[in-house]
Amino acid sequence: MKLVKSLLLGSVAGLAAVAGAQAADLPVAKAAPVEYVRVCSTYGSGFFYIPGTETCLRVGGRVRADYLYGEPIDRAQDAIGFRARGRLNIDTRTATAYGLLRAYIRYEITRSSGTPFNGGAGTVGTSPDIAQAFVQFGGLTAGRVTSFFSNGDLPTDHMGTLRFDDAPDVNLLAYTFSFGNGFSATLALEDGLDRRSSGFGIESPFALAYAGQRVPDVVGNIKYDGTWGTAQLSGAVHQIRSLNLVTPFGGTVADYPETEYGFAISAQVGVNLPMLGEGDAAWVAATYTDGAIAYITGGSSDSLATGTSELFLADAVVNPITGDLGTTRAWSIAGGLRHYWTPTLRQNVFGSYARFDFSAVGANVGLFDFNEWRLGTNLIWSPVNGLDIGAEVIYATLDPRSNLVLPAGPGVSDSGWEGRLRIQRDF
Repeated sequence: MKLVKSLLLGSVAGLAAVAGAQAADLPVAKAAPVEYVRVCSTYGSGFFYIPGTETCLRVGGRVRADYLYGEPIDRAQDAIGFRARGRLNIDTRTATAYGLLRAYIRYEITRSSGTPFNGGAGTVGTSPDIAQAFVQFGGLTAGRVTSFFSNGDLPTDHMGTLRFDDAPDVNLLAYTFSFGNGFSATLALEDGLDRRSSGFGIESPFALAYAGQRVPDVVGNIKYDGTWGTAQLSGAVHQIRSLNLVTPFGGTVADYPETEYGFAISAQVGVNLPMLGEGDAAWVAATYTDGAIAYITGGSSDSLATGTSELFLADAVVNPITGDLGTTRAWSIAGGLRHYWTPTLRQNVFGSYARFDFSAVGANVGLFDFNEWRLGTNLIWSPVNGLDIGAEVIYATLDPRSNLVLPAGPGVSDSGWEGRLRIQRDF
């Protein structure tokens, strides 16, 4: 019996040895290394490292629904407008020996309907748009981004249009010098085509017709950002080249008016007001332009459908006596106050006053001087983080300062109002 047991044990050991030797000769499959996504906290929440790189990425966006009532001028116009907008943001940042390298894309698709949004009655439009696309490397900014004439850090929270630059996006090439302690200065070359106002609906041979752009707008600012708020001084120079071929009174040969250069200056301040409540803030912006109206309107021709003829905003008109360009002067002041009634319920009160003066032309060429007031308020509820449900009302009044005959009669003031409901989700 012992002999049989010994033989069995020896056979098992021998088989195990042979099997082990054969197993050692087989290739061993190694599991692929697992690369986990790492959180990048350097640039704020939502960033993560792109696997295999030191580049941080954040993907975000917005969905917005607007429902707008605009007081119609006549029976043909729509009083109600609908708008849906989707936005996708992609933000990449990399720390380099030369400073931050950043690339940013903001893509938007908007579908809107009705006179309040599209101007024309019974219209429906869809517009894909590269709202922003820029590269930043150290102090260099290249691409499409908020104009450096505007202070994009103002604590504004209005939905409709006010008469100040209101942070439009433009194509530009800029360099920002950082001095520390919150101070900086920027010099930018910006696309002047985004800043042209030639007037629309003007039935006059002296209305400005823009010729081709030869020089971009030159924009500069000095800015401060601190714990108490933000402040900025801005300036811009804008080229006006006319395509009008005119014969001055007493002349014999038609020629083009000489090129003129308009300008704009602005001071914009935002102040935090924690003594009133957490998140409370106020802001004010004052702007003066001569031959560069779009630095007040933000490049927008919106007139809030005030119930009068279109606002004939033009950077300049041709003087029929001399054949020269007469630039338009304008100034505005706008401001607002934001107050949190509760941590989830805030209200904004805001307004603007603007004055447009075409009297320098020396003749009535289809334009009229006017003043305009805009006053509004909104109430926004944020029940959860990233969701805003708000309602807003804006009232505008137009006061012509000439005897130009309007639909309501010569020199008669006109006014209108709009109401808006907005539901917005940011992520």
